[in-house]
Amino acid sequence: MLRRHRYARTQIKCVSDTRPRQNATLYACLLMVTLASGISAAGEPLKALPAGTQPDDQRLQPLLDLNGYFPFEPSAGTREWNHRAEQVRRRILVSQGLWPMPRKTPLNAVIHGKLERNTYTVEKVYFESFPGFYVTGNLYRPRTISGQAPAVLCPHGHWANGRFHDKGAEQALAEIKRGEEQFPDSGRSHLQARCVTLARMGCVVFHYDMIGYADSTQISFDLAHRFAVQRPHMNRPSGWGLFSPQAESHLQSVMGLQTYNSLRAVDFLQSLPDVDAERIAVTGASGGGTQSFILAAIDPRIKVSVPAVMVSTAMQGGCTCENACGLRVGTGNVEFAALVAPRPQALTAANDWTLEMKTKGFPQLQQHYRMLGAGKQIYLHSRVEFGHNYNLPSRLAMYHWLNTHLQLGVHEPIVETDFQRLTTAEMTVWNEANHPQPEGGEAFEQKLLQSWHDDSQHQLAALTPSDAVGWKSYRHVVGGAVATIIGRELPDAKHISYERTTKADRGSYIEIVGRVRNRLHQEELPVAFFHPKNWDGRVVIWSDPSGKQALYGPNGEPRDNVNRLLSAGMSIVGVDLLQQGEFLNDGKPHQRARKVANPREAAAYTFGYNHALFAKRVHDLLTMIVFVRNHEEHPKAVYLVGLNGAGPWVAAARAQAGSQVTRAAIDSQKFRFGQVAGLLDPAFLPGGAKYGDLPGFLSLSAPHALWLCGEGPSSRLIQASYAAADAEDALTLYNGTTPTRAAIDWLLR
Repeated sequence: MLRRHRYARTQIKCVSDTRPRQNATLYACLLMVTLASGISAAGEPLKALPAGTQPDDQRLQPLLDLNGYFPFEPSAGTREWNHRAEQVRRRILVSQGLWPMPRKTPLNAVIHGKLERNTYTVEKVYFESFPGFYVTGNLYRPRTISGQAPAVLCPHGHWANGRFHDKGAEQALAEIKRGEEQFPDSGRSHLQARCVTLARMGCVVFHYDMIGYADSTQISFDLAHRFAVQRPHMNRPSGWGLFSPQAESHLQSVMGLQTYNSLRAVDFLQSLPDVDAERIAVTGASGGGTQSFILAAIDPRIKVSVPAVMVSTAMQGGCTCENACGLRVGTGNVEFAALVAPRPQALTAANDWTLEMKTKGFPQLQQHYRMLGAGKQIYLHSRVEFGHNYNLPSRLAMYHWLNTHLQLGVHEPIVETDFQRLTTAEMTVWNEANHPQPEGGEAFEQKLLQSWHDDSQHQLAALTPSDAVGWKSYRHVVGGAVATIIGRELPDAKHISYERTTKADRGSYIEIVGRVRNRLHQEELPVAFFHPKNWDGRVVIWSDPSGKQALYGPNGEPRDNVNRLLSAGMSIVGVDLLQQGEFLNDGKPHQRARKVANPREAAAYTFGYNHALFAKRVHDLLTMIVFVRNHEEHPKAVYLVGLNGAGPWVAAARAQAGSQVTRAAIDSQKFRFGQVAGLLDPAFLPGGAKYGDLPGFLSLSAPHALWLCGEGPSSRLIQASYAAADAEDALTLYNGTTPTRAAIDWLLR
């Protein structure tokens, strides 16, 4: 298959069999004239690049990490934004293990130990987000409530000891002298200070623990926030633990658990008879800021959001509890904040990673809010003379914002007054007599993840389609998840270009080598074409672990199975996917995927910001599909082949390609993402195992023609999908011992 190129002396066109047959004869004659001086002898495969060089591909550059640059580009209009917002919101939910959302179980909330103050009360709270997994905190309420009161969620962030935080008298005094605080008790606990003041302003306030802090010890602080080294005994096909390859392939993370706790905290507040369910806000700083904007982005019940010192185009969150595989691939915290629009949102900035928010990030958020007709609903309180904080000036800005947008009716200006700081003993929810601390540790961790997994699998099994309506729902959930996990749709053809490097006349066919480039993503792929002179309009994209070299036999001529396709008039395209063929300086395949410099062995530090190698290879196949399908000669059929270990990539590409691929032949070799044992294994794919594993990907091939080997009894989901799509005849299952020959036979029909 040839493409016009500005460097070619004569323009060559491929002839489709939809044209008169005599055109093929003319085409062959033109080829003979043009290519009479082939530049490579048979037996020596052509190369797309000079020896010792690699493709001009940005993916060979250093990986992005949490300290990168994450700009936000506002959409031109609401239609464009609504499409983008759906994708980004789904990315958050998928990455957090919340797509589909876990089935809500009874909270079994317990409220006890009321402490009376002059203008407010404080109670101890615990409830179950998942069965047996407890959210803990303190509930602040006004002493008198007329009707229903607005409510505010207050996640605490990474301040020492969390909800029990106490800076000490000396540090509080220093902050008072700098103008950051006013009173000793509020200076020692700015966390309690905001809860007390909001309660005095008429709000019900729930101050709840991050996992591993204060009373939330079922999963330890060291595991949730300081995880550094893999635990081999927790990395296994069943009964796995957090941060393991198995947990990551099922999208289970500390951040996901924490986000779900926040969602259930909204449920808890809405269950209280004295809370106005239509006036709920969230505010937190640092890691609590992360919880705030993530919650507000995915939960429309949050009407006002104030994430402090966290939203920026710079550092995105350094803790393991702020990172999840897939979360920030192609997006970042400023865009997450944009998802809150047009609801009111105030941000704070300080002398930390938010230092430049006033000029980088916030102007774009302002433009975004104006585009949505809500220009007055976004505000930045920038006080960069102060370090990382949620100090009095920032709290005063927050009080004003909530007073306005929760319609509290408090007289302005609002001031903080002193209060009696609670001790740890007064705040803790557990006691041995009536409220004993629940089980925790590794055994509990395994049980919790198994319960989460069982719930997901039960819901997904219930989605197995049996008719057209079920197929639509299945496509929405599973297809939407796979699209997010792979992270790339078919590219726009306008971004794809081709440069021919060399060509040679091989008698009955032309061998052409060049480079296909995806200009939008700055990716470049070495490719080889075997183009028969009697081309019938069909093109086969051949994927193999050895790249385009798989087209060649030992003597440099097409392999027997490739030659069968050539003889039938098909054009065959071989491609070096990322880290194959000419991507490799030494020719040896990489046994480990790359990772960021962060020494901690948490996958999210790498794959929270970068696609896995598996996904990048699928992207390459999508680029090739668009290049071939949109060639100027308009091939009448495009076939995709994945054998000899390439089946999983082709299955994922087939799921994304839709009707752009006419037929696909795949030998899965019973590959399963859930059995990949290493986070840096080239086959590792975050989320790959959750949605039916590889059969789930293959099921999305329906209703298009698929030849499939290697699945055996596990093909039931695939068969059900084809039946629901009314396309049973389009699925061919093969259980024989010669898959390559059988696949070629099927393609030749």
